[in-house]
Amino acid sequence: MSKQVVSTTQAPKALGPYSQAIQVDNTLYISGQIGIDPQTNEFVGETTTQQAHQIFENIDEILHEAEFSRADIVKAGLFFDDLSDFTIVNDIYEKYFETTSIEAFPARSAVQVAALPKKAKLEIEIVAMKPTTK
Repeated sequence: MSKQVVSTTQAPKALGPYSQAIQVDNTLYISGQIGIDPQTNEFVGETTTQQAHQIFENIDEILHEAEFSRADIVKAGLFFDDLSDFTIVNDIYEKYFETTSIEAFPARSAVQVAALPKKAKLEIEIVAMKPTTK
């Protein structure tokens, strides 16, 4: 088993003692991302829509750094400060994956939590896996 830290300046730096992502063999675990612009370290806006779009940009940058793609995503965890925003995020989520040649959407969970870091509206964590050769 090989374990490697994945980090890029094109996504927000970790807000605490954790890594942006860890790759173990052919699996990439991306820590929860919130809607922070990596250049300013501030939220891109106050709305869930604005933050969701930035989150997916941040995820794309981490995937790229690790040489993974959206098509490699197998699981997504969505954490809302208000689950009434589910439909808004679901539409953005669907469009995010429509641009990918995937056979099926990733497995997913979506929950409302009491609070998120820096009072974010949304946080998304990802697990991606490259196919193994037989």
